Amino acid sequence: MRILVLGGDGYLGWPTAMYLSQHGHTVAVLDNFAKRRWELELNVEPLLPILTLQDRVSAWKEVSGNAIKLYVGDLRNYATVEHTLEEFQPEAIVHYGEQPSAPYSMMDYNRAVFTQVNNVTGTLNLIWAMRKVTPHCHLVKLGTMGEYGTPNIDIEEGFIEIEHKGRRDVLPFPCQPGSFYHLSKVHDSHNIRFAVKIWQLAATDLHQGVVYGIDTDETLLDARLATSFHYDEVFGTALNRFCVQAVLGIPLTVYGKGGQNRGFLNIRDTLRCVELAIVNPAKAGEYRVFNQFTETFSVKELAELVVTQAGKIGIRATIEHARNPRVEMEEHHYNPAHVRLLQLGLEPHYLSEVLIDSMLRKIEQHRNRIKASIIQPRVRWSTRSAEQQEEKYTWAGA
Repeated sequence: MRILVLGGDGYLGWPTAMYLSQHGHTVAVLDNFAKRRWELELNVEPLLPILTLQDRVSAWKEVSGNAIKLYVGDLRNYATVEHTLEEFQPEAIVHYGEQPSAPYSMMDYNRAVFTQVNNVTGTLNLIWAMRKVTPHCHLVKLGTMGEYGTPNIDIEEGFIEIEHKGRRDVLPFPCQPGSFYHLSKVHDSHNIRFAVKIWQLAATDLHQGVVYGIDTDETLLDARLATSFHYDEVFGTALNRFCVQAVLGIPLTVYGKGGQNRGFLNIRDTLRCVELAIVNPAKAGEYRVFNQFTETFSVKELAELVVTQAGKIGIRATIEHARNPRVEMEEHHYNPAHVRLLQLGLEPHYLSEVLIDSMLRKIEQHRNRIKASIIQPRVRWSTRSAEQQEEKYTWAGA
């Protein structure tokens, strides 16, 4: 198939492009390199050295013999989007092209507004261009499990059947996003669902959990093909941060009580999930949601796994409960469904000691590139104290 990957310079976009290319698809990527600019703004950088996208595309051609076409442009520019679709004529579009960080969206007024304008406008431009140029193309959009929040009921895959005053209906699952970033994803979901309804587009919304892992089969072929590994508080994930803190010998910072539960998946499973969605496409006029994760862990459980595994390879790690910079429930019910991708054939790679061991060893190899100053949380959701936040949640749940 002809597949366009938006955000092809990113942590997931680049491995996805290589994976699909390696599996026989004709692939193009589009990126405006904004993520690299945001990193410069904040003085953060990936742990591993990352080549430019142009150099990675060239290296991929040299290593695999497969060409990936490169487009440079901004999704907020409608003319760019339309031109790209007209020239490449994709049969499927994988949409990663958004500002991906909750902390970034909560830093200040300008970044909150930018996140919403960037993400929502880019997706609106895309669906309008699809309507005009490639109406039969299948959109595979990266959403997030964070759209749901942490309700006190089981989370379904996108929709829930309810009975109200004697009548029944299947409705979109209620969303309780926890940041302006997550809110932008909710807006995307609403806009895409509406476009599917009125224009008979086809769309799959992948509500993805937290992705971990450094390597894929393709990145291991050549060091020049590496993807980014962030450990800072803005673009990094809890598992990445914990592994880096363990290597540095500083306490693993668990936010608050550490009972926050989330869905997680290996980066290799992300690539397979995207492929499964593409080769089993939604029908015209169909909007579907896949909850894309394989396991759930609490933040405290993740930290304990890292401490245990670090100890096995001679690294002494400790845990410190830090003030939670976010406004979130630190102990809650969390039981989301995730069956649709399994039904399509996903065979999960579960988080194991082997993977954590390999992450710790690779971090140790690049220890000289670690910036300790960018790990600790500085972006705060609220000026309220942790005790006041807890009182609020107790009242709301009563």
